[in-house]
Amino acid sequence: MSGTRVLVIDDEAAIRRLLRVSLEAEGFTMLEASTGQEGLVIAANQRPDLIVLDLGLPDIDGLTALKRLREWSDLPVVVLTVKDSETEKVALLDARADDYVTKPFGVPELLARLRVALRHKKTAAGDPFFSNGDIQIDFADRKVSVRGDTVHLTVTEYELLRILARHAGKVVTQRHILKEVWGPQYVEQTQYLRVYIAQLRRKIERDPSRPALIMTESGVGYKLALSE
Repeated sequence: MSGTRVLVIDDEAAIRRLLRVSLEAEGFTMLEASTGQEGLVIAANQRPDLIVLDLGLPDIDGLTALKRLREWSDLPVVVLTVKDSETEKVALLDARADDYVTKPFGVPELLARLRVALRHKKTAAGDPFFSNGDIQIDFADRKVSVRGDTVHLTVTEYELLRILARHAGKVVTQRHILKEVWGPQYVEQTQYLRVYIAQLRRKIERDPSRPALIMTESGVGYKLALSE
């Protein structure tokens, strides 16, 4: 991660000092801003590799800042929040946050989530091939292999896996998946999703009862875990 530039947007000076020490110890270069507007200006002018964004900013709230950023940038964003509600998590993910960490947080957890967000940035560039641990996908031929063996998926199972793979490492909300796979009239039909997730796990997981690839974020959605 040497040379990777992380912009921290947080009005708490103590948090910024903590993150500077922690990030620089890991080889990151840190940029910082204490307000949302200042952070957006730095993001536009200096183009960091990743942003850590606090929700409780003094000028514009973090969700608004995220939405403004997404008008022109796909930079990975990890949000810091003091809330832990499903509603807020869904709002953040629908606004295209890559991940979130609840305050107070452990630095090792935050660093791990930053590394995942950066790996996701590399996988999201439109490559026709996807490889992650046990699973390989050829998007051009719509072929899926698990541990070297071809896996036969239904059209719906493939579409579900494709969406998770294209957002690998990120939680994809139930509503987003349902809308993309079944259509907007099905966004409340979460039972459809549970059934197909179970079917998909039976075909690709080593132990479907203890999934290591398709992970559940309770009440929010699912993600395809990136291998270390």
